[in-house]
Amino acid sequence: MNDDLLVKYLLDEASEAEGKRVQEWIQSAETNHQHYDQFKQVWEAGRELAVKSTVDENEAWKRFQARVSNGGKVKQAPVTPRFLWTKIAASLLLLVSISALLYFITNRQSANKTIIAQSGQQVITDTLPDGSQVTLNRNSSITYQNKFTDTIRSVVLKGEAFFKVTPGKKQPFVITVNDVKVRVVGTSFNIRSENKNTTIVVETGVVQVITGGTITVLQAGEQLLLKAGSKVANKEEVSDQLYSYYRTHEFVCDETPLWKLVDVLNEAYDANITIGRKELKNLPITTTFNNESLDKILEIIHLTFDITVNRQNGQIILQ
Repeated sequence: MNDDLLVKYLLDEASEAEGKRVQEWIQSAETNHQHYDQFKQVWEAGRELAVKSTVDENEAWKRFQARVSNGGKVKQAPVTPRFLWTKIAASLLLLVSISALLYFITNRQSANKTIIAQSGQQVITDTLPDGSQVTLNRNSSITYQNKFTDTIRSVVLKGEAFFKVTPGKKQPFVITVNDVKVRVVGTSFNIRSENKNTTIVVETGVVQVITGGTITVLQAGEQLLLKAGSKVANKEEVSDQLYSYYRTHEFVCDETPLWKLVDVLNEAYDANITIGRKELKNLPITTTFNNESLDKILEIIHLTFDITVNRQNGQIILQ
């Protein structure tokens, strides 16, 4: 996209194909939409300034030609008080216009709202401007505009969050995480980003995952793992409900390998649990822990698999 085409579009001089191209470009990314809005504001401010300008363009052009023909030297006309005040007024007008544009751009950026779930605190649930709900896990944050545009609802995520999106076919909901875009119109799903790896789990509805020019469609009960730097997306059925522990306060295991449960327990309880023997890692466990203490969970693991739980130097070793 180039600025010349945007100018034609703003002047209603673009062809139907060019207008369609601009509209598709605007809607394809939130950054494009922001660029267009700022470009439009600058353009409109510039037109308004041009209307108010008292400069005679023809005379200015003649003076420029005279300067060129005289080797860049031109006789300076005496500066009259009236002309001096005109120059001062024009300078002030330009300064005010630039200040107004900077104020607009700055306030547009500051209109972004950021919600952060700090380490050590409970998860945060927030309602977005369109009525959608988001639940943030610890060490996570989302950034969004206080007021969504008419064409897109855009959110930037860091960490992990569960979204329950209000339907809106004419106003897609787009989450940007790492180099991935998740596009929906009304559904519920979980997104987790860790070490630039992205996992999307869909509970209801349909989700589009866009990465590297490829679109993958996920249905309810499906999940997708995108590893950092990889163009291969691993799509599979959801095997357990462990991903939802931070909002349901339950650890739901269904033939879940022990290593996976241990990973979640370490995160949930800020623990340091390791598996001492390799043969224990893939032991399947099927149970539900509901608001249990870590000691109680470890006791059940001990009784289920007849393994020892050793504690030493702040570390818990299963062996």
